[in-house]
Amino acid sequence: MKKETILVVDDEQDLLDLIEYNLKKENYKVLRAEDGEEALQMAREHTVDLVLMDIMMPKMDGIEACRLMREDSALKHIPVIFLTARGDEKTEVEGLDTGADDYITKPISTAKLVSRIRAVLRRFSEQEEQAQILKVHDLEIDRGRYMVRRGDKEFHLPRKEFELLYYLASRKGKVKDRQTLLNKVWGDNIYVVDRTVDVHVRKIREKLGDHYIETVKGVGYRFKE
Repeated sequence: MKKETILVVDDEQDLLDLIEYNLKKENYKVLRAEDGEEALQMAREHTVDLVLMDIMMPKMDGIEACRLMREDSALKHIPVIFLTARGDEKTEVEGLDTGADDYITKPISTAKLVSRIRAVLRRFSEQEEQAQILKVHDLEIDRGRYMVRRGDKEFHLPRKEFELLYYLASRKGKVKDRQTLLNKVWGDNIYVVDRTVDVHVRKIREKLGDHYIETVKGVGYRFKE
């Protein structure tokens, strides 16, 4: 069985040592980086299955590193979990809107941390097993490349925007409330405000047009028949 590789990014050596020790006990392979710049370099040079990253770091903070990952076609598929002492809602919303898959506030027990990592890896694995290309209306939604094609034009969406579009498009005509969308796209074990869904829908509409995803007032969204 393949060992999954986790890149742990933090500028606290003691915490890096502790996390590495416990993840190796759970049979994960561990890579280490001490700032966002080094994390991006490591992710480009190695096969990484998940990034566990602090926010407050020298040279480049975690949010900027995550944003650059989501803009890089070679890295944007990698799940990112923030593990940070920043517990304020503004930073959490910013982190998740940047494209992170989970947001964990320090301190957290090792058992809970490992559980959250497994949940994200499991959700990502399930998504990878879904149909690679979905054809709906005049769109081809290519899960393997995280790319949307309309005619000769290609749209490369950040990962969470892509997953939200894919989820709605694969259930064309069915109304999905915001909580369901949060649970299915972001996971039901993390807290994300409803506004996160609205922001991502707005960004999708800006790129593809507003005639695909319909707002159902007081309920949520649906991909039009």
